[in-house]
Amino acid sequence: MPDYLPHTDPEIESMLAFLGLGSLDQLFETVPEALRLAGGLAVPPGRPEPDVLAELEAMAGANRGRADRLVCFAGGGAYDHEVPPVVRALAGRSEFVTSYTPYQPEVAQGVLQALFEFQTMVARLAGLPVANASLYDGASAVVEAVNLGVAASGRQGVWLSSGVHPHWRAALATFARGTGHRLEPVPLSAGRTAWPQEPPAESPGVLVVAYPNYLGCLEDLGEARRRADEHGALLVVAADPVAAGILRPAGEQGADVVVGEGQPFGTPLAFGGPYLGLFACSAAQVRRLPGRLVGETVDLEGRRAYVTTLRAREQDIRREKASSNVCTNQTLMAVTAAVQLGWLGTSGLAEVALRCARGTRYAREALLEIDGVTPLTGDAPTLREFAVRTPVPAATVLARLADDGFLGGLALDTLVGEEGDPSVDADGAAHGLVVAVTERRTRAQIDALAAALDKAVR
Repeated sequence: MPDYLPHTDPEIESMLAFLGLGSLDQLFETVPEALRLAGGLAVPPGRPEPDVLAELEAMAGANRGRADRLVCFAGGGAYDHEVPPVVRALAGRSEFVTSYTPYQPEVAQGVLQALFEFQTMVARLAGLPVANASLYDGASAVVEAVNLGVAASGRQGVWLSSGVHPHWRAALATFARGTGHRLEPVPLSAGRTAWPQEPPAESPGVLVVAYPNYLGCLEDLGEARRRADEHGALLVVAADPVAAGILRPAGEQGADVVVGEGQPFGTPLAFGGPYLGLFACSAAQVRRLPGRLVGETVDLEGRRAYVTTLRAREQDIRREKASSNVCTNQTLMAVTAAVQLGWLGTSGLAEVALRCARGTRYAREALLEIDGVTPLTGDAPTLREFAVRTPVPAATVLARLADDGFLGGLALDTLVGEEGDPSVDADGAAHGLVVAVTERRTRAQIDALAAALDKAVR
C-alpha cells in the first residue's frame, strides 16, 4: 500500500468492526440508493493521472449551478462578492496559509497582530467594544451568543425570531437539545418580527433577531431592545456585516452581542465553506467571550507586542460549568477578512453596501413588474436581498433560469426545509424566491434576469 494512503487494511478492519460492519460496501449503503452513482465513473483502470483529471473535470463541467459559470443572484448566507486580486495575493501567502492558531506569542507576532486588526474592524462594524478572533461560521456564532446570553441572564428561555436564517435556527435547535435552552419561535408579519404582545409565562433570558433577516427585510432593533429591557434579557443580533457599511451598527442600537457571517469579506463561495464566524459583545460580557481574544501590550523591553488575553480557558478548567468549549478560531479566513476590510476602508465598504442596496431596489422593481410576480414580505425595506412569490413553483423557475445562464436565487422551500416555517405559508414556501444582488451585478445583468424570469414564469 502506498505511503500516502492514510489507512492500512488492519486499521480499516478495526474501524468496520467497531461499527459492526463487514465491509466498506456496507458502510456506503447508508447513502440512499437514489443518490449513489450507478455503474461507477466509467473511467478505465490504469489511466494516467492527467487523463483521469481531464475526465473528472469534464464531468464536473456538466454541473450548471456554479457561480463562476452562471450569473449569480443567489444569497441566503453566502454571497458572490468581489474578491480583489490584492486580497488573494496577500491572504494566500505561505505565512498565513500554513499558520495555526497562535499558542506561542513569541513566534506568532505577525499572525497575532493581523488577528488584533481583524478584531478591531469587527468591533467597529458591530458597534461594540470587544470582538473575538473569529468562530467557525455564522451558525456557530449565534449558538455561542445564545450560550453567553443564557449564562449571563441565568434563564434558559430564548425568544428566537423566525427572521434568523433557518439553517442557523436549526443549528441552535440541535445544540439546545444538549444545553436545555428553551427556544420560543417568534413569527414574522409582513416580513418583520412580530414580538409577543401578551406577558409570557416565563420571561426570556435572550432575544435573537437578524438585521437584515433572511428574507432581506430590515428589522426594528429599537423595538427589539425595548422588549429585551422589559424582561431583563440580553439582545443578540445576527447582523449582515456588509450592511454595516451604510446602516447604523447594531451595537449602537442596543445589541449586547452581535454575530454574523464573514464570508463576504474575501472568502469565495467554495461549496459552502470553510467560512468565518463574527462575534462581538459588550465589555460587561468579555469574560464569557468564546474562543480566542488577542490583546495589545508591551514586552519587557517596552516594545509593542500581542498576546491572547482575558481568557479563563473555561473549556479546560471549568468543564461542565463553562458557557463555551470553543478554544480556537478561523485564522486564515479572519486574516483574509482583515485584508479585504483594510483594502476597502470605510468609504469602500460604504460604496459596496450602497451598490448592493441600489442594485437590490432596481432588481426588485424590475421583477415585480412581471405579471404574476408579487412581493412576499409586503413593503418592508430591504438592503441586499428580497423575496418574491412566483406564479409557478420557485424550483421550476430556477431550473428554467439556469437554462438561460442565471443562478436566479434560492427557492424558499429549500431554505425552510421539509418541516416548513411558521412565518411562511405552504404556498409561499413553494412559490417563494429569494434573490440577492451584490456589487458585482450590473444593470444589464439585472435587466437580463428580469427578461429570463418573465419567460420562465410563462
